Amino acid sequence: MSRKSSFNEFLANIRLTKSQRDDLIMGHKTLTRRLNNDEELSSVIVSTFLQGSYRRATAVKPKNNKRADVDIIVVTTLNKDELTPEEAINKFEPFVKKYYDGKYKINGRSIGIKLSYVDLDIVITSAPSEAAQKELRAESVTTEFSLEDLNNDWRLVNSWAEPNHRSYWSSLFEQSVRNAVEWKSEPLWIPDRDAKCWVQTNPLEQIRWTRDKNKNTNTHFINVVKAIKWWRTSKLTDLKYPKGYPIEHMVGDCCPDNITSVEEGIVKTLEGIVTIYSIDRILERTPILWDRGVDDHNVWKRVDPEDFVAFYDYVKDAAKTARKAFDSVKETDWHDNWRKLFGSEFPPVSEEQARAESLADKSNALRSGQAKVGQNVNIVFGGSGVSVPKERNHYDDKSLL
Repeated sequence: MSRKSSFNEFLANIRLTKSQRDDLIMGHKTLTRRLNNDEELSSVIVSTFLQGSYRRATAVKPKNNKRADVDIIVVTTLNKDELTPEEAINKFEPFVKKYYDGKYKINGRSIGIKLSYVDLDIVITSAPSEAAQKELRAESVTTEFSLEDLNNDWRLVNSWAEPNHRSYWSSLFEQSVRNAVEWKSEPLWIPDRDAKCWVQTNPLEQIRWTRDKNKNTNTHFINVVKAIKWWRTSKLTDLKYPKGYPIEHMVGDCCPDNITSVEEGIVKTLEGIVTIYSIDRILERTPILWDRGVDDHNVWKRVDPEDFVAFYDYVKDAAKTARKAFDSVKETDWHDNWRKLFGSEFPPVSEEQARAESLADKSNALRSGQAKVGQNVNIVFGGSGVSVPKERNHYDDKSLL
């Protein structure tokens, strides 16, 4: 198996499964249908759309039998200047009590719903401008496809449509969609009950930024994010924060453009984090990372300095392991180091490759005089080195050395 194939297998192992993806979409569709049919809320609903790691194609499968989760933006005409965050969220409580009684929890900035098959996080937003309301109903916003599903063929324009809705498109129309100027998405206001104020977020700009970054990295960026998220989830089990988007954002700031492989992106991103945030580590302070499309929102604001320091030190060790793997000449060393970083989801070296490398090592040792053949071992010298009869597993026989 080639190194590229090994990484492809690893990435396939850590992605959301088809059933998990189907569950996320079903949860979203059911919620949207219920909102649109609700007597109290339907009149204030502008649009609902998926956001978060699923939409950006940076989600990894949950561990330890946990359910997949998805963020759902609910765009409303509620006025942030007339309602407190508490009052806005309270308007939705009768709805969630009716349909999700015993399964929901009011959080600081959202309403969490735990179903048997998926976890939903409902994020209520205050009324945008009239122009933005029209844009937020467009298919480019409401699509349930991720960036990876669309192969980066997604544009924030009114005329964009999902691939299965393009049967009527002419080549000229398709070109016009590609050339259309994307609208500048307005930040959305979400209620923060804990801070007792409304705060801005711009999920569409996060999606667009991720799309552009993925293009600039030869489509490797989203897989670099998935790999590093998997490392954080599977290896840093004693660390509560940071997790999720703050890590993804940091990876985005540190992953260089023009990388030629996922493994190159992983190595250079981890090393970039170590370099870029070294002063923050020395001063034991949490770095400031401004959100995409919201210049005054620090996505690392809620991460304590102690957690950042611990995370940084883990990254520093991981960067050394990744570099060792990346520079490995032998396939056995290459696989072993990546498995040290990512665990058993990364495929092991094949028996055939291990056998070939073991024989090559013994051949070199014999030819250089650093070892001699043990008794009762039949060694055959050939043009490509030494070999042993297949009926005995002499490639593991210590008597060879």
